[in-house]
Amino acid sequence: MWNNHMQRLQNCLSSIEVSGANNTPGCCPEGCDQAFSVWKGMTEELRDQGKIIYLIGNGASASMASHFSADLAKNAYVHTQVFTDLALITALANDISYDQVFVEPLKRRLTKNDMLVAISSSGNSPNVLNACRFAADTGASVITLSAMSPQNNLRAIGDINFWLPAETYGMAETGHSCILHYWMDSVSIPTP
Repeated sequence: MWNNHMQRLQNCLSSIEVSGANNTPGCCPEGCDQAFSVWKGMTEELRDQGKIIYLIGNGASASMASHFSADLAKNAYVHTQVFTDLALITALANDISYDQVFVEPLKRRLTKNDMLVAISSSGNSPNVLNACRFAADTGASVITLSAMSPQNNLRAIGDINFWLPAETYGMAETGHSCILHYWMDSVSIPTP
């Protein structure tokens, strides 16, 4: 049973699809390696310019956003930010709308040369979609990680979109964590 689970995870990860804006395959014609190389270069340039990487998600994806925000700040010396403050989230959800909980703080902070990394298993969370559209309209780089349906809306928004054919949330979350670890390891600065 464990070996079957591991085989399903391997199959899921090896079936990753990468696309550009509007779900076009042209952003990285050579596939994942090229996509990760482009993402690494974008991150290093952003770090050199002192810009910010924002990470967003709901539930387990929010936990991943928070975890990788900390890892990037600690290991890659990148300025990162997440919106996981309970008071901020509940105030925005109550006073404005839950589908705006990421857009509203981004309106006050995001600049053209920043990056937004959006993590969503379904790829259809309204608050994540709204934030990505806002970031794209602002001119910030948008990187998305999604799973489940290949027709999810998130795949059409990012500059680079990673999609996994995961059928369960556990498989999607495990796969997204692998993608984020691979990215973070590629931009980490070794300590002496």
